[in-house]
Amino acid sequence: MDSLVALLSSPTFLITWGCLVVVSQIILQVDLYKNNSHLMSLMKLVWSFTVLYSGPIGLTIYWFSGRKEIADDGDYRRAFRSVAHCYSGCGLGELTGLLITVGIFGASQWVVVLVTFMLAYAAGYALTVGPLLQDGVGLKAALKDAVISETPSIFVMEVVAITVDLLVAGNAGPHQPLFWSSLVLSLSCGLVAAWPVNLWLIRHGIKEGMMDPRMTDHGDHHEHHHGEHAHG
Repeated sequence: MDSLVALLSSPTFLITWGCLVVVSQIILQVDLYKNNSHLMSLMKLVWSFTVLYSGPIGLTIYWFSGRKEIADDGDYRRAFRSVAHCYSGCGLGELTGLLITVGIFGASQWVVVLVTFMLAYAAGYALTVGPLLQDGVGLKAALKDAVISETPSIFVMEVVAITVDLLVAGNAGPHQPLFWSSLVLSLSCGLVAAWPVNLWLIRHGIKEGMMDPRMTDHGDHHEHHHGEHAHG
């Protein structure tokens, strides 16, 4: 653990990782523009956030599951698209929660955990409920769908991510490289941990998973949870 903390505390590591994120983001945006412009705007945003949080890891997931160039589609790829969708919202909530509780208020760990959990859930649910409401689904039905389909994935993702972040970063603040490096590590660990959960949800019919990226007519196709329209 000490050697890991020492590595993550190095400005060189953070700068190197930042460069990898920039390069990965450029590759992603170029591919989205040239080869996969047919994807829904929501999924383009999802992939952009995924690569922002996890750099080359996020890009690899996109390359494996999010492009029309994939040879075939199946539960494994659909689970990656689904977890990336969840990840984009939860990551934003977690980052916001940590910046508020640690960066601004210097709160205790229990406050950090509580606020970060709440914001991660709120952001994750919003990314599912918002598109549902745009599709004409009632608020009550949209909220019910989001709770059933997203809660297991968000819970596992946040338990793992927050635990890793607290163990590695300790009391590090935004002015320290360790704060940002541990956030990269914790978010990526949460992403990996939530993938089998999404795979299980898909295989048990709770989630269908985001649509096959090889489909070009995206305007009229949406993901389903429990027979209802959703995008998470």
